Amino acid sequence: MENPIVWALIATLGTWAVTAAGAATVFLFRRPSPEAMNRMLGFSAGVMIAASFWSLLQPAIARAAEQDGLPPWLVATLGFLLGAVFLWASDRVVTRASSRPGRGSGTNHVVLLILAITLHNIPEGLAVGVAFGALQRGASPEAVMGAVSIAFGIGLQNFPEGAAVSMPLRREGAGRLRSFLLGQASGLVEPVAGVLGALLVGSVEAILPYALAFAAGAMILVAVHELIPECQRNREARPYTATMGIVAGFAIMMLLDVALG
Repeated sequence: MENPIVWALIATLGTWAVTAAGAATVFLFRRPSPEAMNRMLGFSAGVMIAASFWSLLQPAIARAAEQDGLPPWLVATLGFLLGAVFLWASDRVVTRASSRPGRGSGTNHVVLLILAITLHNIPEGLAVGVAFGALQRGASPEAVMGAVSIAFGIGLQNFPEGAAVSMPLRREGAGRLRSFLLGQASGLVEPVAGVLGALLVGSVEAILPYALAFAAGAMILVAVHELIPECQRNREARPYTATMGIVAGFAIMMLLDVALG
């Protein structure tokens, strides 16, 4: 492979494009009913919970096991707790800001959701960049296919994640175009992180397990504290509508993560 850094950029631009495609699903719904919005919000929560383990914690433990240093379980636990504490602190800051006159009560939900998905995309972009950057040491056919497979797998996983941002934004009253733009923007960090990972393969690879676990902690906190309570509002008529959305989101994300490795 002639220039692995350029290929890392191309690959992560592709993963961002799939995020944008997922965010574009918001255009398929003109005026969703409250029930449909609860189902979509539940779907987003299910996607985030599944991605937290199969896309983040499991790879964090596996990568930590390949390195000398702290035990893998400790690396994952520390990173996970730091991610949750970081989002909790962010919630405090956003809540204070949204309490100012003229700010809506849903501001903190929107900001935390975008922040959590963006944090999740950073280590994924780094993982793709590291895979392509490592080809500078030797680009065997197996290594090239491995890097391509990682990019392909992360790209497909990004489709429901794009929807997991745009749908809740629509629920909070944002227009379809704004929901799409903010949803796809959460994936723009992947090309930046991909190039950085390719340029700094050695040092980035060392911190990648912590970054993956950190993002998992952030996503779990948002899913449990923000999305699940929101999707359960006004559930008296059909109490399982949002719950089945959570199950569907979890199942689809698990299927993509496990099938694509």
